[in-house]
Amino acid sequence: MGNLLGGVSFREPTTVEDCDSTWQTDSEPEPEEPGPGGGSEGPGQEPEQPAQPPERAGGRSHSSPAPDEDAEAAGAEQGGDSTEATAKPKRSFYAARDLYKYRHQYPNFKDIRYQNDLSNLRFYKNKIPFKPDGVYIEEVLNKWKGDYEKLEHNHTYIQWLFPLREQGLNFYAKELTTYEIEEFKKTKEAIRRFLLAYKMMLEFFGIKLTDKTGNVARAVNWQERFQHLNESQHNYLRITRILKSLGELGYESFKSPLVKFILHEALVENTIPNIKQSALEYFVYTIRDRRERRKLLRFAQKHYTPSENFIWGPPRKEQSEGSKAQKMSSPLASSHNSQTSMHKKAKDSKNSSSAVHLNSKTAEEKKVAPKEPVEETDRPSPEPSNEAAKPRNTEKDSNAENVNSQSEKTVPQPQRVYL
Repeated sequence: MGNLLGGVSFREPTTVEDCDSTWQTDSEPEPEEPGPGGGSEGPGQEPEQPAQPPERAGGRSHSSPAPDEDAEAAGAEQGGDSTEATAKPKRSFYAARDLYKYRHQYPNFKDIRYQNDLSNLRFYKNKIPFKPDGVYIEEVLNKWKGDYEKLEHNHTYIQWLFPLREQGLNFYAKELTTYEIEEFKKTKEAIRRFLLAYKMMLEFFGIKLTDKTGNVARAVNWQERFQHLNESQHNYLRITRILKSLGELGYESFKSPLVKFILHEALVENTIPNIKQSALEYFVYTIRDRRERRKLLRFAQKHYTPSENFIWGPPRKEQSEGSKAQKMSSPLASSHNSQTSMHKKAKDSKNSSSAVHLNSKTAEEKKVAPKEPVEETDRPSPEPSNEAAKPRNTEKDSNAENVNSQSEKTVPQPQRVYL
């Protein structure tokens, strides 16, 4: 069965809309506050298995770049937040596709279920050092903690501390496999150190973990660290990786409190304004539960300025189409009514003018009749010959023309009677 499904390819999304299912089921109730533990799946949860079986959950792609490369390719967008004050933001397809793949368990990738060395688990069990630096996890947790210069300028440890099922920039770091994830979650020693690594990085950002459910708050040195975070925008890529790794290793519920905290600081407190674009494009969309994403985006929309630049939903397509159709139908109806009214008025005017013309003609005949009393009485009753009729008709026509010219001057009087 596995061989049969291995040849099935999942269709890659081609637009941002294809990648984002956040508002597809907006009728779902909002979730309750997340509890402790890992990423258990609820009604709106999005491990979102694709319609076709995935080919992988832990290897390099054979048809497209690794998802982390998508994130790195979009890194300039994450780092360009400070320029968004003057330009209207635009959804990034690279970000949307990268996070779509993450939430859908990396479709079109082969699943290397049984990797022999389990490098990430062995590193967290303090069995092997991370490469290329050759430093063990215990040394990182004990000696690097609080050394912000080292944590800022070293770029090889983050892939080992927060492993993913995608290749990062440190090619010595090994990708997670589904089998390794299962083993990692069952190893208390590894989980304990993983949470210590998470706390260490939070403190580096000026944040502290306050309880076992993932709630966070400002650290003692938050002012200094927030200023640094606002200016060192490559750390936004690190936060994206940390959020993804939390979801992979059983702490999906820790994501929302951190993202909500960052949105609040960026949009309400304005302490780290440069991070807001990355928070909305990347951090929110690492969350698998659609209801949680909607909740965060509604909060962000309430505080985002300028409000007209908020492009992350909820969609108003149906409402706008309905109102547009209604607006279009109203002018058409009024135009049709006005045309009908004009036609009716024209018809009435035509009828009234016809009536006036007939009345004028009757009046003319009455005026013409007294002018021929002798000729009519002297002539015999039989019908006249054609030769006799011609002169009479000519004389009548000339008289009618004279009467018409006179009647044009007297038309207003019958108009007042019949209109």
